[in-house]
Amino acid sequence: MKFSKKNISNLIFVILLILFFIPNTRGMMQIFLTRIFSFSPGVVNVDERTKITSYDWKLHGVNTESINFDSAKGKVVLINYWATWCPPCIAEMPSLQDLYTEYKDQVVFLFITNEVDEDIYKFINAKKYDYPVYRSLGSDPNPLEHKTIPATYLLDKEGNIVIHEVGAADWNTNSVKETIDKLL
Repeated sequence: MKFSKKNISNLIFVILLILFFIPNTRGMMQIFLTRIFSFSPGVVNVDERTKITSYDWKLHGVNTESINFDSAKGKVVLINYWATWCPPCIAEMPSLQDLYTEYKDQVVFLFITNEVDEDIYKFINAKKYDYPVYRSLGSDPNPLEHKTIPATYLLDKEGNIVIHEVGAADWNTNSVKETIDKLL
């Protein structure tokens, strides 16, 4: 039997569709497709940037020391809200880990989740991630309000939100690194 290009593409589409309906492969397929279609996040226009109104925010360190957000005042900060069960979060984590590895001595990274320590440890150990994970012990500072995850904010030294990305993104790109380099 001879297959045409149309038949091959239809076959691939049907296989992908079937994989989405098999519970054990659905999450992997979502992660795979999210990574394929994730792009570098965009920078917020200067005249549209909002500013952190309060740095009084206590964070419980899961795999690091607990901190108060006021220790990040005057520094470049990347805040990522995520969960271990969230396919878009999982999809963007490798690029965030790479960015963390490159900038961990220059940028304050806060990976915020509300999950229990055991689930977090299991996830980061299995993936060999070493970024600092925190749980919020109070209300998030304004305007860090988000309804969905992942949600990521890049703040300049004055507390202005330079990047605000909801959904998965590719964080290990030249444009993100150039933005961070300018902020440093």
